[in-house]
Amino acid sequence: MSHKIAPSLLSADFLNLQADIEMVNNSDADWFHCDVMDGSFVPNISFGFPIIKQIGKIAKKPLDVHLMIVNPDQYIPVVKDAGAYMMNVHYEACVHLNRTVSAIREAGMKAGVTLNPHSPVWLLEDILEYVDMVLLMSVNPGFGGQKFIEYTLGKVSRLKEMIEKKNLRTLIEVDGGVNLETGKRLVDAGADVLVAGNAIFGDANPAEMIHKLKSLV
Repeated sequence: MSHKIAPSLLSADFLNLQADIEMVNNSDADWFHCDVMDGSFVPNISFGFPIIKQIGKIAKKPLDVHLMIVNPDQYIPVVKDAGAYMMNVHYEACVHLNRTVSAIREAGMKAGVTLNPHSPVWLLEDILEYVDMVLLMSVNPGFGGQKFIEYTLGKVSRLKEMIEKKNLRTLIEVDGGVNLETGKRLVDAGADVLVAGNAIFGDANPAEMIHKLKSLV
């Protein structure tokens, strides 16, 4: 299966957001990655659900909504209403993760679980079969443009082994410091979805960069 590319709108030009969305619509990208930050779980604030709902009106590709917030459970109906395909919550933010994952799927969305860089993949051993995707953060969440954390590659490999051992189809997504060089190594390690922000929107030809990332083999 070819890997997916999910451009992170956190790095888009918010004065020309519609133009950047249309660029992604017409590119080789597979999803839109939308980061929601609350200034509490992570030390930054991004955009909220009204913006995501507007994005959804013109996006022609699924919305991968990544909640970097406390108490994500209470926003499941709002995320669904905003048009999300995938609702991604942090392991570290969920007291009752099984309940949260079940509620996301019952709402009609795919359920993703994110692990911060310090969280080992074995924490998801018992819940992996109920999760559609695991997002491994390869930087500390909260800000774009950070340096890729090298030990993420080992985490991808270990998680891939867990998934294959259980004969599951759970996707592995990686977010943080993804570019052509790190992206190639991540795909080789077993990543299924690459989230890229600065590498795409900071390039002189974002659509061409998406094509290059999609073409990594």
